[in-house]
Amino acid sequence: MKKEYVVIEIAASQDGGPFVFISLTDPREVRESFQTPTAPPSLAVSSMDDLMKGLNKAFSGMSKGMSGRFMTTLKMDIKEYEDSGLKVGDKINLEIVKVEEGT
Repeated sequence: MKKEYVVIEIAASQDGGPFVFISLTDPREVRESFQTPTAPPSLAVSSMDDLMKGLNKAFSGMSKGMSGRFMTTLKMDIKEYEDSGLKVGDKINLEIVKVEEGT
């Protein structure tokens, strides 16, 4: 089985391990999200204190727009990631092949 994906996020391992997590999604989902954009939350800021208080609300509102997206995540070691040259926005093909055990 072969399927096309788009790289939507690259994140380092949270525990500091030598791994990178590559998040992938179907290219149709990326196109659909661009066709039906949601306006980012706006902030009325009159001081730095207002800005700091409002940032958390703004970021939480933006993440809700991403919650409906299905993602596939790959875990790669640092060497594999560096060799791959992947970056956000790249289209890739992922091939899954069942290994037949010899009789």
